[in-house]
Amino acid sequence: MNIKHEKTREILHWFEEISKIPRCSKHEEKICKWLMNWAEENGLKYKTDAVGNVVIQVPATPGFEHSPIVVIQGHVDMVCEKTPESTHDFSKDPIKFKFEGDWLTADGTSLGADNGIAIAMALVVASHDDVPHPPLELLFTVDEETGLTGANAMEPGFIEGKILINLDSEDEGYFTVGCAGGMNTSISLPLQYEDIPDGYRAFRLYAGGMKGGHSGIDINAEKANAIKVLGRALNLLKKEMVDVRIADLRGGTAHNAIPRDTEAVVYLREGEEQKAKQLLDRLQGELRKEFVNTDPEIFLSLSALDAPQGRTLLNEEAVEKLVRLVLAMPHGVTAMSTDIDNLVETSNNFASIKIEDGKAKVLSSQRSSVVSRLDAITEQIEAVGILAGGEPKSGEGYPPWQPNMESALLKRSTALYEKLFDKKPVVEVIHAGLECGIIADKNPGMDMISIGPTLKYPHSPDEKILVPTIGKVWDFFVALLKDLK
Repeated sequence: MNIKHEKTREILHWFEEISKIPRCSKHEEKICKWLMNWAEENGLKYKTDAVGNVVIQVPATPGFEHSPIVVIQGHVDMVCEKTPESTHDFSKDPIKFKFEGDWLTADGTSLGADNGIAIAMALVVASHDDVPHPPLELLFTVDEETGLTGANAMEPGFIEGKILINLDSEDEGYFTVGCAGGMNTSISLPLQYEDIPDGYRAFRLYAGGMKGGHSGIDINAEKANAIKVLGRALNLLKKEMVDVRIADLRGGTAHNAIPRDTEAVVYLREGEEQKAKQLLDRLQGELRKEFVNTDPEIFLSLSALDAPQGRTLLNEEAVEKLVRLVLAMPHGVTAMSTDIDNLVETSNNFASIKIEDGKAKVLSSQRSSVVSRLDAITEQIEAVGILAGGEPKSGEGYPPWQPNMESALLKRSTALYEKLFDKKPVVEVIHAGLECGIIADKNPGMDMISIGPTLKYPHSPDEKILVPTIGKVWDFFVALLKDLK
């Protein structure tokens, strides 16, 4: 790809270097160490905290020594998703880039531009004396994607600045000034087992071909949830008198990714395979009509396994409990905002399920911009778990970032953007989670805004970034730093 914008080439260079380093959520040690080494090599002071957050201090350029400190913030972890056929090992393999027209994507995996592009942009700012700027704190947080853990654990006083530019938004020309809060709930459902009856054969029941996506940004797109689809398939077989038994069931990979595929190891009585396939074909046809605009390649498959999987499987009572739990678990938009047009207020993502240690383990991720509604949807999910005979447990969660439309930084940014590009930016509140609300709670008086280049389909192998928007964000970003003198 011929990239004319000089700084875009440099930003992508650093992004590619970052993408060689393993940084799945909860495994950010190497990228954090790399950042600290980078700071040392560039003669910059840095510090880290107990959970691994890193802040690098960048002195002001001449003439800006007495300007207020500006915090530039992004997170170091990424959601590690790959296609079923990919052999990529996120623990050691570099992300492989592919250019498709003006878009940059990855080969069979998530790209990690969410939020590696923020790291790259921050490093480029810090590397150049020809970019006028106030004193900077480059704040890199860990484990954002699994519950904003790094921001939650950050001690007050870890940063000094009271102006923060977050680089984790995903639409150029949009200023994010608020976001939803969130909560995760896990349900542990005890299961009962029995020996495999005579005359039964093992099969792999698979639901695939779904697009998935970000559980905040994409939740209102009505995409199929693979766990719910497989639950419907199992229920149909049971309802149509196919004696289906379950040995294993698993789907979903991350709390903030809509599940794209789910599989079960099932046992069918000999002679019922053909009937089961006919029923699944019928359901597949119905699903393709339901999701024709979002998941047109959705499919269900049933294939024989060469050897029995283990010696036991769930008894009929356990199968009934498990299937009903999957059917009863809510997924999707619960409420739309009555204050802001087209904003999802409350939702949940039925994120993952697996059978492990004799229990079904379910994870749900709830979001809302209204704390009481977040509590209500969490209580509903806990109630579903209890009614199924399981034990629910919810985390501490994180608060919403309440918008401040009178923000001095927002007014300055809006005027500057209009001057640079001869159009007004869109000011928005989003349903995804950002760390700004947590950081503001720990640092009273913080004024903040979130910006970023255009990114599509994060948290999935379809993730891609619109390369020309990187330069536009850069031009605005450095102009804003200069304007904050």
